[in-house]
Amino acid sequence: LEQRTSNVNGPKRMEKAKIGFIQFQVSPPKTDMDNQVVVSDYAAMDRVLKEERAYILNIVKQIKKAGCNVLLIQKSILRDALSDLAVHFFDKTKIMVVKDIEREEVEFLCKSLNCRPIASLDHFTPENLATAELVEEIQTGASKCVKFSGIANPGKTVSLIIRGSNKLMLEEAHRSLHDALCVIRCLVKKRFLIAGGGAPEIEVSRELMQHANTLTGPDAYCFKAFAEAMEIIPYTLSENAGLNPIGTVTELRNRHAQGEKTAGINVRKGCISNILEENVVQPLLVSTSSISLASECVRSILKIDDIVNTIRG
Repeated sequence: LEQRTSNVNGPKRMEKAKIGFIQFQVSPPKTDMDNQVVVSDYAAMDRVLKEERAYILNIVKQIKKAGCNVLLIQKSILRDALSDLAVHFFDKTKIMVVKDIEREEVEFLCKSLNCRPIASLDHFTPENLATAELVEEIQTGASKCVKFSGIANPGKTVSLIIRGSNKLMLEEAHRSLHDALCVIRCLVKKRFLIAGGGAPEIEVSRELMQHANTLTGPDAYCFKAFAEAMEIIPYTLSENAGLNPIGTVTELRNRHAQGEKTAGINVRKGCISNILEENVVQPLLVSTSSISLASECVRSILKIDDIVNTIRG
């Protein structure tokens, strides 16, 4: 967890942890509407403080009674998830508290710890708690985080800590990791790998151009235009690699015409080679998705008959 423990004098390390994850607040309740409560004398003020103390103490006792010694609290937009008085009681009862867990992390946490989010105090029972050998706050660089070890029934999740010298390096590492996960996702959805380096696009372009030569009328022009559009990918690839795009695409087209279907642009050597021998492959879903989405976009544009410019008065 990115969050730190909220305890002041409480435990920062808990062995044989019983973990509870709550979605309610351990702080004094507020009215549903924006009202003001005016306290006119000290006796009324004492009653308010006593009720607040009794309310929070009851919640802490119920949590302790269930056997919980590590408490995770979801972040609330209505009021503070944890009051100073609640922190004091949790310190006294030796309960480790982590607050302000984002809503987006709830599902991941519940799946990782194999626990249920508890929405009310009535449902805070031992059956809804997770078990771990060790929960501790550790130092990672300049910041701290909470680490769970030895989870009794861990879910099929993975946590990765990315570290870098500055924010730019972290963002670049995060993008690279996200791209790698997307590749795995594509392979899971459609388990096929094809050659990279612009080889599939130039082969599709060549086949479409040959088919266009057998047609007449508007269909022939459509197939030729689609074939020429497919050459944009190897053209852009060679341009980004610092090669001569016209010469490279022409040579690539010639090699495919000779029957070398796996010939592609070798960016490292700056030439055309058998791209499979270089182990340059890509998921099939990447190519099919890009072609289908681009085609749908063009169809949507072609359906527009006219654009009417509006002038504000």
